[in-house]
Amino acid sequence: MEKLSYASESSASPWTTYLRQIDRVAPYLGDLAYWVETLRHPKRALIVDIPVQMDDGTIRHFEGYRVQHNLSRGPGKGGVRYHPDVDLNEVMALSAWMTIKCAAVNIPYGGAKGGVRVDPFSLSEGELERLTRRYTSEIGLIIGPQKDIPAPDVGTNGKVMAWMMDTYSMNHGTTITGVVTGKPIHLGGSLGREKATGRGVFITGREVAGRFGIEIEGAKVALQGFGNVGSEAARLFSEVGARVVVIQDHTATLFNEGGIDMAALTAWQAEKKQIAGFPGAREIDKEAFWTTPMDILIPAALEGQITRERAEKSAVSWCWKARTARPTLRPMTCWPSAA
Repeated sequence: MEKLSYASESSASPWTTYLRQIDRVAPYLGDLAYWVETLRHPKRALIVDIPVQMDDGTIRHFEGYRVQHNLSRGPGKGGVRYHPDVDLNEVMALSAWMTIKCAAVNIPYGGAKGGVRVDPFSLSEGELERLTRRYTSEIGLIIGPQKDIPAPDVGTNGKVMAWMMDTYSMNHGTTITGVVTGKPIHLGGSLGREKATGRGVFITGREVAGRFGIEIEGAKVALQGFGNVGSEAARLFSEVGARVVVIQDHTATLFNEGGIDMAALTAWQAEKKQIAGFPGAREIDKEAFWTTPMDILIPAALEGQITRERAEKSAVSWCWKARTARPTLRPMTCWPSAA
């Protein structure tokens, strides 16, 4: 097995987690085991420098990535993430998990992912647009409707996709709407796209519950992450009688034994841009999130939140993941009911 010179070997690296997952399933692949070595190697990894003129006239440089892990089944498919912790190893792992996900549900796409190492909330809208347009131009050589199709992810949205589509189209001299998905409706986007992932979490959870005889009505739900995915999943679970008793994001951890009012919290977040200070629940320590008794845990924040230590002290019965991957393998052995 040839090691990649540019891949981190840290045990905490997302890429290392992915490789361990591949090693775990390899013994069950039989005659297909020879594919494992291919899955260990991204097809293409592009690192780009993104110079951006800031509002004060200075120039800042940001590091961006686009990784195409495997294109055997079709064009690459995967989001673009704007976050200060983005690095090459994370994007490599996310692209590899996209390969697996697309193949698992028989979608004719390969796996890809992109990202920029930036805190998008620290930029003005103009700075964010200039960054997005330059990033799009830099990765333009390897993306396209028949090559690799970006989409929204953490820190990006339909507006960012519109900027990407517009930049790519200008660079090619014609409108090419198919270069990205997750666009606004008026630019050819899909109805229901913004809430699709959260709804998918709910539908999948409902089907699992039916198969295993889990009663959702009255169940206590814990939710980590209250963005597009988490908020929609929480709303739908509440509508069928579940009690969302604890919600955590990067600003606070909220608890209400009787259930948090989803409509009120959504309105609060829309106005305040955070869940902190919400009057309909009390704030608790962030580590108390993991020890709160719960029937269903929905991780809908960034990957890597479920450590072995948190898993061992958690009182969860079922874990329904709403993000691409990571918990690592070791925590998952503590939760045989993870789905």
